[in-house]
Amino acid sequence: MSSRKKRPSGPQTAAGLVRFFEDVQSKITISPMLILIAASVFTITIIAVNLIVK
Repeated sequence: MSSRKKRPSGPQTAAGLVRFFEDVQSKITISPMLILIAASVFTITIIAVNLIVK
């Protein structure tokens, strides 16, 4: 038995769409926690600047 992955068949594979998205791997990975922390810091900074300017 072959150890290769079974590739889907159909019009999507004929156009190379499925294979393209299987082969692409992101070089930059950002954790969801980092995004939440960055958004929180940004929000707090904006609120602080609004309070200081008024």
